Order: sequence, then C-alpha cells, then structure tokens
Amino acid sequence: MIDNIDRKILSLLQRDARMPNAEIARRLKMAPSGILERLRKLKDQGIIKEYVTHLDSKVLDFGLLAFVYIKTNEKRVKWDVGEIVSKIPGVLEVHDIAGDECYVVKLRTKDTDSLYRLLRDHFGSIDAIASTRTTIVLRTLKETAELPIEPKGKKSARPK
Repeated sequence: MIDNIDRKILSLLQRDARMPNAEIARRLKMAPSGILERLRKLKDQGIIKEYVTHLDSKVLDFGLLAFVYIKTNEKRVKWDVGEIVSKIPGVLEVHDIAGDECYVVKLRTKDTDSLYRLLRDHFGSIDAIASTRTTIVLRTLKETAELPIEPKGKKSARPK
C-alpha cells in the first residue's frame, strides 16, 4: 500500500525523474533519509519501474509517428507475434487489444520511406501476421506517460 506521501513523491518524480532526494525532502518537509527509504521501498515493490529520459524525436530524425494494427493468422501463434514485434527497432509500444485486430503497435521512423521498409522487411517477414493497417500521425496534441496521481480522498478536477 502506498500513502499520500508516496503519492506526492511519485508525482514529483514523474515531472522530473532527476529531482534530488534532498529537493523532494525539502518540498515535502521531510528528512532526506526518509525520502530515500521510501524510494527504495517503491522500487522494491515495483511501483517505480525505471527512470527514463524523454528525447526529442524530431531532432533525432524520428519525426514520423505511426500506429500499426496487426491481425494474426491463428490464435495459437498470436502470443509469439507480440514478442517478435516488440524487438523491432523503432517499435515503442506493443499492446494486445480486443477487437478485429490482435495488436496495436506504436512506432517511430524517419519518414514514409523508412516506414515502408520497416513494414516490408520486419513486419512482412513474420509469417503469423495476416494483415496490418497503418495510421500515420499528422500532429500530436498530447503525449505523456505521466499518471494523474492524486492524494487519497481527493477527487481529480474534470473539465466540464
């Protein structure tokens, strides 16, 4: 179980994973040793999985964002497809979904030519894939991994 202090720590770290323990302690009016112990507990419990750096994809020449919906040939081989697809360079996320398709994949490439090669060379080489449907993102209005962590008992504000 996590308490409201843990929730505040997690909220701060989501906004800045490099925030020093001393700064977290200062903001929460706690001892740095207490924050360090809570962080260790949150890591041990698997609540904090990793610390990551969010890079500018356009600057690094990965400006094209696409979602690929995958339908597999047979139900019994479906599980292998997700694992194989998750190892393809440029694939950011693989989600097993309900509906007509089996998976939705989020990926980034340089441009439509590189997307074509990725689909042809990587996705096309997986025999268990029956079909794919690709959606290219024209612009992104919001992209985050931040969860809306609120202290227990507090209702989140919802737009009306």
